[in-house]
Amino acid sequence: MARLIARLRELRHSDHRITPQVRAALVESLYASTQSLVIGAVTSTLIAAVVAWATRDGWLAAGAATIGLIGALRIVDVMRPLAAGPDPNATTVRHEIGYRVGALAYSGMLGLFGFLTLTRSDDGVVQLLAVTTAIGYAAGIAGRNAGRPRIALAQLCLASLPLSAGLLVGFEPLKLVLSVVIVLFVVAMMDITLQTYAALLKATIVSHENAAQARRDDLTGIANRTAFREQFEECLRTLPDRGGKLALYWLDLDRFKEINDTFGHLAGNALLAAVAGRLRAHFDRDSVVARLGGDEFAILCPVGDRQEAATIGAAILALVRRPVAHDGHSLRTSVSIGVAIGPENGREADTLLKNADLALYRAKESGRGQLYFYEPVMDEKIERRRQLDYELHGALERGEFHLLFQPIFDLAATRVLSCEVLLRWTNRHHGVVSPAEFIPIAEDNGLIDTIGHWVLYQACDVARGWPADISIAVNLSPIQLRATRLPTVVLDALNTSGLPPERLNLEVTETVLLEDVEASLAALEALNRLRVRTTLDDFGTGYSSLSYLTRFPFQTLKIDRSFVTDLERSPASIAIVQTIVDLGAQLGMRTIAEGVETQAQLDQLRRTRCDAVQGYLLGRPMPAAMVSAMLTGTGGEAIG
Repeated sequence: MARLIARLRELRHSDHRITPQVRAALVESLYASTQSLVIGAVTSTLIAAVVAWATRDGWLAAGAATIGLIGALRIVDVMRPLAAGPDPNATTVRHEIGYRVGALAYSGMLGLFGFLTLTRSDDGVVQLLAVTTAIGYAAGIAGRNAGRPRIALAQLCLASLPLSAGLLVGFEPLKLVLSVVIVLFVVAMMDITLQTYAALLKATIVSHENAAQARRDDLTGIANRTAFREQFEECLRTLPDRGGKLALYWLDLDRFKEINDTFGHLAGNALLAAVAGRLRAHFDRDSVVARLGGDEFAILCPVGDRQEAATIGAAILALVRRPVAHDGHSLRTSVSIGVAIGPENGREADTLLKNADLALYRAKESGRGQLYFYEPVMDEKIERRRQLDYELHGALERGEFHLLFQPIFDLAATRVLSCEVLLRWTNRHHGVVSPAEFIPIAEDNGLIDTIGHWVLYQACDVARGWPADISIAVNLSPIQLRATRLPTVVLDALNTSGLPPERLNLEVTETVLLEDVEASLAALEALNRLRVRTTLDDFGTGYSSLSYLTRFPFQTLKIDRSFVTDLERSPASIAIVQTIVDLGAQLGMRTIAEGVETQAQLDQLRRTRCDAVQGYLLGRPMPAAMVSAMLTGTGGEAIG
């Protein structure tokens, strides 16, 4: 008894210790077994009707009719779908109150009917019917409604205790014993109800914790893809009721793979967790922040108009740009964001996701660190990019890539000095695809590293068969340059092919140096230690700084074609080219002018004393077999 009293005391505060979701599940359990409620209501009504008919008593007839009416209303209540509202907590309370009113009214009428039968009839069979009906109903309550024990305990008392009171009338010994037995039955069933509730509550809490865990991203603690989809559907369903608009932000961290490759996966995980924490702290409970996988995040946020959505997007860009400290390093990244707004960009989740994805592609194509809103004109262009992205996976295995080689001529010796490797892609569906189109895609999807390794190995293997004084020039992407494995890959390519390191020239663009000076410097120094030569490509087109030339260990400067094109008509271009040539000579660097297409350009470059030239006037890109034939057949003689 003491344990029962203690449990009853704890019951007063039980609802304050559970989450609204757990309470909703417990209330839902009341409506779980509609079949048992219907059967109980029908049988109880029939028995009450039989008792009323057998006794011909007006009070019992009225009681039987009331039981039938309440039972019918309860059947209608449990058979109809549970209506959802904008406030889930209020909906749960409304459903529970509705069920409680019907349950207590029904059990109270059964108890009252039993009391009236015991006090207004002397027929033992009739009394037995009324008592067993009420007691049977009370016994079933302990299991059926244990999820809401206050309701179950009230039903138990209302259905049973009036019987005990009715049996006391007349002070008959056997009925007095039965009255005491019913009281003891009530006490026992109360204990059973509370034990059942404790077990059911524990199971429900565990179930909800597991469900919540299954909907939470393990690394960051925010919603995962599953939870995001569920909440997205719910937001769209209630959007007409709330009014306004719903902005979907699709985020992709820029060059996240490089951070993983450079600093390790623990650093990448720290960056993801930090970004997730900032986003979660910035947005209120009306918004949804989720990690969809990898370095992709999504945010759902109610907005009033596009301008408000743009302001929120700018805040996201700033949040992600803030550095993250990890293991003595300062991790930095930016984010590309695609935005779709419902309902103007779509009323269904799939449509909005597709449109936000298209906007994200546009943002990444525009140089990263950008935010773009979806526009219908994006569809065609972005769809092609998406298709090329898909086709790039497996292109190497299908043998769709091939290499061409463009000769570089020594102006002083009038001979071939080197050949630059040019990657070409002929796709099975799209035909010839420009490098300007597929290289940025490969950089974004992480395939550039694998493709770049293949190019390096193939180039070294081809160059091995050339004369010993002919070198090979291979372009490195920014991702390759900053990869920690680059020196190992280069050394392996040289060892596998047998090509001397002095005959390999690796070209990097000037803009690469600006993104991470220290990492770029370390990579170039590591390459130079292998005795591989390095070239600064497209010199003069970026934010040139003379300090770069003193810090970075380049052996060659490559003058951008834009200056060569204007040599015939622009004195400024002549002055710039002459300055670059003189600067290279003073620093002990050779200079190469690319994009030479006319004799006048070639003559002007001779006057500047440029070391080497490259362009269509002298030699177009050609297959390896043609290069070999040119080198062996003419001795490399090409400039008169």
